[in-house]
Amino acid sequence: MVTIYDIAARANVSAMTVSRVINNTGRISEKTRAKVKRVMEELNYVPNQMARSLVLQQTHLLFLLIADITNPFYTTLARGAEDAARKLGFRLLFGNSDENGDKEQEYMDTLLKMRVDGLLVAPAGDASLPHLETLRRHQVPFVLLDREVPGVESDIVLGDSKEGARQLVRHLSENGHRRIAMINGALTVSSARQRFEGYKEALKLNDLPYSEEYVLETSFGPRADLSEIDRWLGRMDPLPTAIVAGNNVLAVEVIRTLNARGLRVPEDISLVCFDDLASYAEIDPFVTVISQQAYQFGYLGMQMLIDRIRNPEEAGPWKKIVLPSELIVRRSVKAVR
Repeated sequence: MVTIYDIAARANVSAMTVSRVINNTGRISEKTRAKVKRVMEELNYVPNQMARSLVLQQTHLLFLLIADITNPFYTTLARGAEDAARKLGFRLLFGNSDENGDKEQEYMDTLLKMRVDGLLVAPAGDASLPHLETLRRHQVPFVLLDREVPGVESDIVLGDSKEGARQLVRHLSENGHRRIAMINGALTVSSARQRFEGYKEALKLNDLPYSEEYVLETSFGPRADLSEIDRWLGRMDPLPTAIVAGNNVLAVEVIRTLNARGLRVPEDISLVCFDDLASYAEIDPFVTVISQQAYQFGYLGMQMLIDRIRNPEEAGPWKKIVLPSELIVRRSVKAVR
């Protein structure tokens, strides 16, 4: 393996001079710089990235930790984050917590050992607080995506979950629905809390009844066993005329459970949800959704993170971006009398 000492000997300069050429530091004449680079090419020298990082105190390596890689919202978000990172000269690694706090902690421990320059994270839930405090103690910049964590101050990119839920319930109400149920993620996740609050507020604003029997709190992530949803449907008497799903993964699972019971959407039960179902195009009918700007979540979050890394003294107060969403009406809601 070729070392900087081999290059120094061939170029007749000091090892320190070679190091300065590699890291683009110090004052070196253009003639000497060109000579060292020519010798590096002749010897096919590849710089040791880890050693270089120790000198510069920067790896140009970032990490994106998302909550559910199977969710089309997060895959599109990841695309936006990667595009922004590459444009700004950084490389991006990915991790998936599966909505699991223990798995999230394992990733946090790993990225601290890797000396990444910063982290974009969609936290697993409120219990992520100590994980994020550890990052703060180690001075690792981070930006939260999609979810807040009480007690954590940071840059953040959010959607307006409460307003989105209100729009979905209002749309169902305008189509004559009065028995509207909701299946949602755990209320220890801020986006699930806000969607539940929006659901209840919209029921009240539209003079619709609220019943705990019509609400199922579960996980936003996918599951192989749909029995929990099936038991929930079996407990409701009478069945709702419409269901609001807290995200697209839950919407797909509701459709599968209803199909197993011989019920159709929207003929028997109407369905609406958060986030589009691009990866589930085979499911018919297409679902009415609140569509969020998933790509912009990742792109803007990455820009904020890199700004903190490059200009820590000039970045100013923590920034909070709330991206508006859009109601896309398709064929999953049946008008009722």
